[in-house]
Amino acid sequence: MKSEAHIENPDVILIGSGIMSATLGALLKELDPSLRIQLYELTEGLALEASNGWHNAGTGHAGLCELSYTPNYGPDGEVEVSQAIRICHEFQHSLQFWGHAVQSGMIDAAEDFVRPVPHLSFVYGQEQVDFLRSRHRQMSKHHFFKDMEYTEDRETIREWAPLILEGRAADEPVAMTRMIHGTDVNFGALAAKLTHWLGEQEGCGFASSHRVTDIKKKDGRWQLKIKNLENKREFSNSAKFVFIGAGGGSLPLLQKAGIPEAKGIGGFPIGGQWLISEKPELIAQHNAKVYGMSPGAAPTMAVPHLDTRIIDGKRALLFGPYAAWTTKFLHKRGSFMDLPGSIRWDNMASLIKVGLSNIPLVRYLIQQGTQSMKTRMGELRNFYPGATTEDWHLIDAGIRVQAIKKEDGDAGIVHFGTEVITDKDKSLSALLGASPGASVSTNIILEVVQKCFAETLATEAGHNRMKKIIPSYDEDLIQAEMEARHATLQMDALKALSLVE
Repeated sequence: MKSEAHIENPDVILIGSGIMSATLGALLKELDPSLRIQLYELTEGLALEASNGWHNAGTGHAGLCELSYTPNYGPDGEVEVSQAIRICHEFQHSLQFWGHAVQSGMIDAAEDFVRPVPHLSFVYGQEQVDFLRSRHRQMSKHHFFKDMEYTEDRETIREWAPLILEGRAADEPVAMTRMIHGTDVNFGALAAKLTHWLGEQEGCGFASSHRVTDIKKKDGRWQLKIKNLENKREFSNSAKFVFIGAGGGSLPLLQKAGIPEAKGIGGFPIGGQWLISEKPELIAQHNAKVYGMSPGAAPTMAVPHLDTRIIDGKRALLFGPYAAWTTKFLHKRGSFMDLPGSIRWDNMASLIKVGLSNIPLVRYLIQQGTQSMKTRMGELRNFYPGATTEDWHLIDAGIRVQAIKKEDGDAGIVHFGTEVITDKDKSLSALLGASPGASVSTNIILEVVQKCFAETLATEAGHNRMKKIIPSYDEDLIQAEMEARHATLQMDALKALSLVE
């Protein structure tokens, strides 16, 4: 559904219609119904870039199965799990907000964007088995993961994920963990629903096929130049606060804004591809998201996994992702000149350093992008030895522009995660980064709200509204004494989302 609604000189302008902008718009309108909000989207529809269902894994990242969140052993000789605990805590905010959105009528049907899918970790070879065993020992000590199951028994693994053992050598050491309450999320559908709800509220609107071409601060307001891509009409609009949540398009706009906080920041784009199967016989045998260990120089976002996907009610199997070298920042509206065009004197050194200090990564990306179907199938067979080429085909995934910051001591390190850049007067925020961004979108947006709309939260009415939307937003559910509170809130959210009976 297209829209061309325009609110003149609103309080807030959102750039991009992905999960971040959609979440911020909905949350702000719920917190302060008097706010006037306008959203502009570059593409012809909503959430068609990184949030699109096929452009990401659709995993509700909660640290349940992602071995990349627990990559190292700690000084005690056991796997360090603090990052997984933190991500799980952040994911609780998303679950609570989504549950509120359904219960309050912002979203009519939870099954349109989220489904229950168990989250499994799978390893093979004695070294990996030892790692997973230690990881389970450490994670199951915390109440977030106390229900995590562990097995090295092949019959149990065959029960949990039968395809994994099909054709695998009988003497190969294997192990698996399972968390039942995992999720498959269509972030594109979720973002579109939130944006449509926002557009229906008084004083709010959204317009697709509109490109923001410039952004400058003048007389205490941000002045935006906008182009209607259908009729080529150019016009201006202004707002007190601007959020740049344009995925790969965020960095160029942030650079146009010219805020000091953006100096030295660069972007390193990484493309992606998936193998997909729509064969009913295979789909019927696999109901899980199964994550393995990252190979060699592979970036975090390229950790292999074999997933059940449910998009628009249709089930499929997905394997990947396969990373690839690209210079485009956007999948649909990007240009191969995006990366060269983002180079400035202040970020040039960092970009050069990426190439020099991350040669294995660059080599890996180029190799991934040029590999044959035979090679890709070989990687799949590490997970599913019985896979046959005729049952799978290749599709493009989205593009992630990883933030590069020079102030980290070793300039040019690629940051796999999410960066929120906010100017000193808290009138502009921009989002850069990737995984696990969509899953913890609510937590990231809370950071923006707490920084830029602190006066709203400081009021009793604002605080009470936030507690209604996200009951634990000002609570630390990680602490041991919060076990019962966490269990109650999680179950309430799961029930609201129809993920449990």
